[in-house]
Amino acid sequence: MNRREAISQLSVLTTATLSAGGAFSMTNRSNYQIGACDWSLRLNCNPAAFDYAKKIGLEGVQVSYNSKTDLNYLSRSENRQAILAASQRTGVKIASLAIGMLNDVPLKSEAKTVEWVSESIDAAKALGTNVILLAFFGNGDLRKDDAGKKVVIERLKQLTPKAEKQGIILGIESYLSAEEHIEIIDTVGSPNLQVYYDPRNSADAGYDIYKEIPLLGKRKLICEIHLKDNEFLLGQGSMDWPRIKGLLDESGYKGWAQIEWSQPKGKSVDETYPQNVSYAKKIFG
Repeated sequence: MNRREAISQLSVLTTATLSAGGAFSMTNRSNYQIGACDWSLRLNCNPAAFDYAKKIGLEGVQVSYNSKTDLNYLSRSENRQAILAASQRTGVKIASLAIGMLNDVPLKSEAKTVEWVSESIDAAKALGTNVILLAFFGNGDLRKDDAGKKVVIERLKQLTPKAEKQGIILGIESYLSAEEHIEIIDTVGSPNLQVYYDPRNSADAGYDIYKEIPLLGKRKLICEIHLKDNEFLLGQGSMDWPRIKGLLDESGYKGWAQIEWSQPKGKSVDETYPQNVSYAKKIFG
């Protein structure tokens, strides 16, 4: 076999492998970066989360905007500088921000949360990240709450112009269905409002995640994802992560996969997160 024939045969084999979705498939090239939520590391609103993330091999940290003990943590420049310094020192990225306190102090009922979201947009811009998770669980749950959804829609209409100007995506994470999320997004009418998708939450709420991911993916509405399986380590619960990844790949998703919880009862972060990171990198890395 001469050189030209060898190259031609290799081209045919590679094309066949690509068509079959084999080892050389372009979809196998990683579209993901693996991070973790600072609250799951038990280091919310704490620059030490970056040191720990580096220790266990994470690429990034999802940083809390505030906490029960400090409702305006990232609105203050000295705290933003501390987070930036920790990221630069460790080489671990500031993946995104999150306002988990909206579960206790809901956007649908507390006017001061509008200021939180507005200030978090400024914080995200200053920190060089572009996704903010807006949480709607606990007191903020929107299921069977049309009045609450109406208030949220009006407040998001106030906030999204600033997000658009700053280049920041606001991601809704809730127990609503994909269709309900789409309805809110279409009503608000901003490309900077998307869905922060957590497959475990959707499965727990009774939705078919294998239909939801393609539906949201078709509209390019997934801004970021959580990886969790509640009280099981990743890969040891009921979630079919390889199948989920395949659907995300097909949708063209590229971005962060943030590990959240997945911590068996009685086990520490030190005992569980190195295993979670290893599994996440195996599937999504």
